[in-house]
Amino acid sequence: MNLSEFFRDWSKSYRDRGKYTPVGVTFHWTMAALVIYQLLSGWWMQRYLVGADKLDAYARHSGLGLTLLLLGALRLLWRLMVPGPINDADNAGWRSGVAHLIHAMFYTLFVIMPLSGYMLWSAIQPARPLYIAGLVRIPPMPFQDFSPEWQSWVLESSLDVHVFCVVILALLIPAHAGAAIKHHFWDRDDVFEGMLPEVPDTDWKPAGARRKPQGEQSPPRAEAG
Repeated sequence: MNLSEFFRDWSKSYRDRGKYTPVGVTFHWTMAALVIYQLLSGWWMQRYLVGADKLDAYARHSGLGLTLLLLGALRLLWRLMVPGPINDADNAGWRSGVAHLIHAMFYTLFVIMPLSGYMLWSAIQPARPLYIAGLVRIPPMPFQDFSPEWQSWVLESSLDVHVFCVVILALLIPAHAGAAIKHHFWDRDDVFEGMLPEVPDTDWKPAGARRKPQGEQSPPRAEAG
């Protein structure tokens, strides 16, 4: 049995209940917290005056961005080995297509945003290294040999791409969160509950959703009026 088959067998008890594995849940909420922090810190550090403190803030922000890039790559590798559960989000229809599109956009942003931030940081001369998770040293991209004009172009272009991605991400997050809330409290299905950590040895369940055996369909909603 290879590693992928081992993890698939291990995850079966979770997926059969419409739940993500503890590894998938940890990836999701860790990255969600880091993304929110990055958005807030990116906005806040614009208040810093030009100087050493602002450069240090940019270094921390860029280093965390590369940490997110690594986490995104590991999470994608995990999803390739261990597919997510089949739940009510996978019902046929345009909503399922939109959900998968949003997830693909998140993964794309988790690549483009850190790399554009890395380019932006490397174009600021003299360039300094960054650190993934504050531990692994990553040298800057070799822009120091570029002409000042090319360095300026790289800096401005990477900044434009980064800001554009920030705007898209800032729109996707409330859309993603709003869809999860709708699934939980309005549709009363198992989508949001599948991404919640399990609480052992308790009958506690989050209010709103109801557990359904895999394949059971939600009853039709009565029409208002």
